Amino acid sequence: MENPKKDSKAFSASAKVSFDDAWNFIMKVGLAAHKYGATSGRLEFLLKGLAQDFGYKGNFKSTPVEIRFGLQETTDAPKRAEVLATPPSNIDLDKLARLGDVLNEINAGTLSLNDAAPRIDAIDQIPPPWGKFPSMLGYVFTGFGFALLLGAGWTDTLLAAVFSLIVYGIVLLSPRLGTTAVKWMPLTSALVVGFLSGLIKHWVPDLNLVLVILCGVIMLLPGYAISLGTGELVTKQVKSGLYNLKSGLTALVKQIAGAIIGVRLASVFVTIGAEAPQAPVDPKWIILFFPLLLVGLALAFQVPRRDLAWSVLVSAIAYLGVLGGSSIMNANLGNLLGTILAVIVGSLWSLKTSRPASIVVMPAILLLVGGTIGFRGLATMASGNMVLGLEQFFQMFIVALTIMVGVLIGLFIMRPKPNL
Repeated sequence: MENPKKDSKAFSASAKVSFDDAWNFIMKVGLAAHKYGATSGRLEFLLKGLAQDFGYKGNFKSTPVEIRFGLQETTDAPKRAEVLATPPSNIDLDKLARLGDVLNEINAGTLSLNDAAPRIDAIDQIPPPWGKFPSMLGYVFTGFGFALLLGAGWTDTLLAAVFSLIVYGIVLLSPRLGTTAVKWMPLTSALVVGFLSGLIKHWVPDLNLVLVILCGVIMLLPGYAISLGTGELVTKQVKSGLYNLKSGLTALVKQIAGAIIGVRLASVFVTIGAEAPQAPVDPKWIILFFPLLLVGLALAFQVPRRDLAWSVLVSAIAYLGVLGGSSIMNANLGNLLGTILAVIVGSLWSLKTSRPASIVVMPAILLLVGGTIGFRGLATMASGNMVLGLEQFFQMFIVALTIMVGVLIGLFIMRPKPNL
């Protein structure tokens, strides 16, 4: 008996979708996936796979500000092409996963293209799986956890958590103030945290000023954009790579400028000492609280509730790879090994569950990216130590390249099916 959910516009291997239906659906999927944070490489891979499944030849090019769609019936047939401008994407792994679920249903033949279109439109109106309070905890846990990992003392760590809470408030407030406030959010958030840190250092002289500011604003650090842009340039996605790299470096400079302005402003009201930072927290506490960092990343990036445990597990495996590689040779090998493990395990999980690999891989990559090194490098240069600052700043690009090589190796070992 025929499945009543299937119709002439449902995808199946034996029934070719009409050209117009395929074109409209691919455009809808592309725009939605771009909006929810799909990387250029994954999006192009997905759309090309969809076109092939529908029986057509597709040619797609995605950048952070536009998508170029191209579709033709055969290699010799005329090509329909269109370029659509897109707003900058916002990573929302829950919505990305819901889009992936719709595509799985279509591929299984249980959902028609006609019925899929309103489902995709409805995804945009679905509230995030984690409300404001869990999202706030995500910021706090992430600032707290990174402070421990980067060698902060207890006072530094607790203040980093408090400042992360303040930054989350700025993130919520900025969109209400308009696009200009959002554009300058990296500067304003760092300025506020820098000002408060400078005031507190007057009474807590052993406060690690750079580390506290860094971990306070760490959720807004553009390390992922810089790493992604560097990797895209290496893989010849020049336009997307240049845009991501430029936007990431611009945000990083804004953050450094904001932090410097904030500290200088605080120095007008109080005397800021230059005592040595306090001793780092005992490593046993880092092991105990490390899971908070992994949960915090998942909450902040809206990992679906059903995938939270898997996201934490893949991030933990990636970090174990970092520790293992670092103990064998150095941190670069650690980042390489951690990235490879994250991609392989994430691809296996995706094959087993038919869920987008990005859900569990992206938080792991965000754990490894080198934006913190770039922030420290620019801060060191601003303090007058140009040699060390330049060394730290360029190390950020080495980390980015290492991660990209790890992604490519992981995909070569475990080639995933086209998904988000």
